[in-house]
Amino acid sequence: MTREGGRAGGPAPRSVDVARLAGVSQKTVSRVLNGERYVSDEVRRRVLEAAGELGYRLNNAARALASGRTRSIGVVTLGTALYGPASLLIGVERAARDAGYALRVVNTLEGDPGGVVGAVESLLEQGVDGIVVSEPIDEGAVSLSVDVPVLVLGAPAAFGGTRTVATGVGAELLARTATEHLLDLGHRTVHHVAGPERWFAARDRREGWRSALTARGREQPAVLVGDWSAASGHEAGRALAADGDVTAVFAANDDMAIGVIRALTEAGRRVPDDVSVVGFDDIPVAAYVTPPLTTVRQPFDAVAREGLRLLVRAIEHPDADLPPVNDPPVELVVRASTAPPRLRAPSRG
Repeated sequence: MTREGGRAGGPAPRSVDVARLAGVSQKTVSRVLNGERYVSDEVRRRVLEAAGELGYRLNNAARALASGRTRSIGVVTLGTALYGPASLLIGVERAARDAGYALRVVNTLEGDPGGVVGAVESLLEQGVDGIVVSEPIDEGAVSLSVDVPVLVLGAPAAFGGTRTVATGVGAELLARTATEHLLDLGHRTVHHVAGPERWFAARDRREGWRSALTARGREQPAVLVGDWSAASGHEAGRALAADGDVTAVFAANDDMAIGVIRALTEAGRRVPDDVSVVGFDDIPVAAYVTPPLTTVRQPFDAVAREGLRLLVRAIEHPDADLPPVNDPPVELVVRASTAPPRLRAPSRG
């Protein structure tokens, strides 16, 4: 059987029924429902409307037998509600759906060095056509040979195989942009509140901050390390508030930046009059804190679309060379938490 569904009490509709209602051939119906290209938007719309009206759904198991593929992509990701990983997963799901693939997600746990390998093996057993690894934490070397295309997001590629592609979210460039914004305003240097060292994103953002200061020949202050939470940003902010020389801070995510601002305000250091603060991510609340937070926006949807484009091409054209990876966009969102440093009155001798 290659059909399921249909109206209650009647025979299940067939692809020929969809073709007749849409005014196209059965081959065109097959192309549309299999997500193939070279079908006009108008024809695609008519076929999908006819299929919906008739209650026709292509049976995935039958489609897999016919094509040798399951039209499914496995995703390995850290089980976390943190904004970055969760937003990237949403972007991957949306891009996969648009490409005509279903997702099978396996979550890993922080501190489980065998979690990634076990997750990948589980997905391979399910017969996925490709795998997305969106694992943000360095759990050590991964030794695994994979015989389907693999997309690695935001981390070094660590899988054996001939069809592995890696694409990043541009965290280092975004961090450099955030730091340069503060230097361009006239701040002598920029202090940094980093994320946990085991996170690839924290390393990339620290490197972007460091490279911006190095390029300008500026002093690199000691790094304060948080855990991505506003509470850890608040703790770092208390230390920064006690140093009268601090005029600019780049925090590795918006939550920590918000914590820094709270601590500075509690200590009587005004933002941005006394200290400018930049975050990272552009979380929804960033525009509504006091003051509204200057930040860099992570291009989650763009990265997911680009990565899925490469992965789907590797799945559907196994003998073709992969196209070059397009760099993600860089977007600095300037709000009211940054300003030029105040001129200080010279000390009297």
